[in-house]
Amino acid sequence: MDPWISKPCIHALAFAAALLLAQGPAQAQREFRVYPSFEGAEADSPLPEDYAVPGELVIGRLMYPSRGFGWFGGDWTQGGTSWTDDYPRGDRTLVQMLRRFTQTHVRAVEQPVNLDDGDDVYHWPFMIVGLASAWELTDDQAARLRDYLLRGGFLFCDSFFDTRDWLVFEEGMRRVFPDRPIVDLADDHPVFHTVFDLPHMTEVQIPNWNSLWGGGPGYLGNGAIPRWRGIHDDSGLLMVLIAFNNDVADGWQWADDPRYPADEANLSLRLGVNVVMYALTH
Repeated sequence: MDPWISKPCIHALAFAAALLLAQGPAQAQREFRVYPSFEGAEADSPLPEDYAVPGELVIGRLMYPSRGFGWFGGDWTQGGTSWTDDYPRGDRTLVQMLRRFTQTHVRAVEQPVNLDDGDDVYHWPFMIVGLASAWELTDDQAARLRDYLLRGGFLFCDSFFDTRDWLVFEEGMRRVFPDRPIVDLADDHPVFHTVFDLPHMTEVQIPNWNSLWGGGPGYLGNGAIPRWRGIHDDSGLLMVLIAFNNDVADGWQWADDPRYPADEANLSLRLGVNVVMYALTH
C-alpha cells in the first residue's frame, strides 16, 4: 500500500475518531450548509454536482463573532460577517487543487464550523480563519479552540494586514494560548516543502485583491512586509500557521481572474496544498 496515497486519508479518519472517543459519547456532526458571504462570493460559487458526497477530508471554515467594523456587523451565526472573507469560492478552489495534486479524498464543499456547536469542531481536522484580526472569541470558544488544537487540529489564519490588525489578532490568540510563543517561520520549515518545494516563501507576499483593484500595492495599511508565523505543539509540530500581511485565500479566490498576478496566485495554491498535507501527515 502506497503511504502517500493512504496516510492522509487514514490520518484524517483517525483524528476525528480519536477526538470523538476522547469526548465521550459520539455526537452527530453538523450538516453542510451555506451562508451568505459579505463579498457575495456564494452567488458566484454554484454547488458542485458531487457536493453531497462524503469525503475523508473536509476543509473547515471557522465561524466567529467579530468586532463591529461597519459592514461586518450583524449576526455572525447567520453569515455575512468577517468570517466569510473569501468564502466559499476560495475554499472550493483549494479543494480542486487538493483533488488535482493529491490522492486524498476531499469533499467538494467546505464546512462552516461554529465553536458553540458542542463537539462539532472535533469532526474537522483542518480549519481556515479569514480576516483573522476581526475575531472576538468568547472565553468558551477560546477554550474549545485550544482543546481542538492540542488534540491534533490545525488552524490556518489568513487575510489580515497592518500592525493594528496584528495586535487585535494577537490579543485573541493569547486567549487561546496564553503561554505559547508565536514564532517567525524560516524558509526551511517543512510546511513550505511538504508537497511543493517553496524555498523562498517567507519573502513572498500574497496580495490583497481589493488593494490591487483600487490601484494600490497589494497590501493594506503598513503591511508591506510579509510575516509567516506559527505556533507549535509540545513535540515541535506546527498547529497554527499565520499568514500575516498576506491574503492567501484571495490568491485562491481570484486564481482564474487575469487581473490577479499569476505568479502569486500559483504560489498561493501550492502553499494551500502544502499546508493541508502538512496538517494531515505531521
